[in-house]
Parts: sequence; C-alpha cells; structure tokens
Amino acid sequence: MAHIPDGILSAPVLIGGGALCIGGLALALKGLDERDIPKTAILSAGFFVVSLVAVPIGPTSVHLLLGGLAGLILGLGAFPAIFVGLLLQALFFGMGGLTSLGVNTVNMALPGVLLALAARPLMAQAPTSRCVALAGMVGALSVLGTAALLCLSLWLSSPAYAPTLAIIAATYLPLAAAEGVITALIAGYLGKVKPEALFAGTLPEPAE
Repeated sequence: MAHIPDGILSAPVLIGGGALCIGGLALALKGLDERDIPKTAILSAGFFVVSLVAVPIGPTSVHLLLGGLAGLILGLGAFPAIFVGLLLQALFFGMGGLTSLGVNTVNMALPGVLLALAARPLMAQAPTSRCVALAGMVGALSVLGTAALLCLSLWLSSPAYAPTLAIIAATYLPLAAAEGVITALIAGYLGKVKPEALFAGTLPEPAE
C-alpha cells in the first residue's frame, strides 16, 4: 500500500504532502547537474519497474522501493526520480493516484534522502566493507521510514485507520530486510567497479 490511491487521504494531508514534494523537486532540480541526468533516469526506470511488482502480505501488499539506493546515488535527485516513476505508474497502470502523488513521492523519497545524508559522514574514508554495511542499513531503514510516513499520512487523515496501522507497518518488516540486502549487494558491486557512482566520493579510489 505504499501507493496510496486517490480518495483515501484528507485534503490537509494532500496539500501538505504536495507542498513538501514541490519543495523537494525544486531543490533537486535547482542543484541537478546535467551529468547526473542519465543516472537519475536509470534509477527512475528501475523504481518504475520493480515497484510494479506488488507482493500481497495480509490485508495489504508491498513492493521494492529503492528509496535508500536512490538517496545514496542521487541525493535530492531521488525526488524527481521517484516522482516521475509514480506519475507514469498512475497514468498508465492506475497505481496510486494523481491527487496523492505528492504524498506518495515524499513517503518514498524523503527517508532515503535523509538517511543517505546522515550516512555519508560515516562513509567518509571508511573501508569498502563498512560502507556497504551502512548502505544496507540505509536501504532497510528507508523502507521503515516509508512505512512510518505512510501510517502517519493515514492517521492524520482519519483516526478510523488507527486499528490497522500496526498491521500495515508490520508488513514492511520483511521488505526492509530484503531491501537492505539488495542495497548492500548493489553497493558492494558499485564499490568495486565505480565507487563514486554510489558514494559520491566518500569511498577512496581502488588501488591500482
């Protein structure tokens, strides 16, 4: 249920989420270097594909988010990458909604961006293995952050959602574990072949 459909959230939540999304997009596009456009497009396409595959768990369903990976690779660029993916999914497949697009973007992009920002100082000059472990933590925790924001969006919209929030949050625990492993594996690969692509210079260049 990471894709919240139209008609679920209250107007104040939709407006607040839309404002945060616009702010994130504006900051990202203002600082976007043209050299970052290809990898932004690749991450957006990757998010578009993997998040189409939803796995039913209990009363809801979950899918890969790649928010932590996007935050590590793109920083604020995760906002436009995820926004475009969500927009295309809403238009072509009816996943999520257009009125909830801002909230969905914030819920999926913001945790990865903030966690990656916090992890970068710890990655500076650290061994590759430690950076990979931190990347895995960013991937896992970003999923839990998305779950928390999703539950907060529902709770702020109506107290009637409160009894189901714990169940919804619990369904994200296996996804967090899976995404942590996937993010760590991708980080390990990029750490060997092109560390600057993932850690933006926080890893030393491999020895010749």
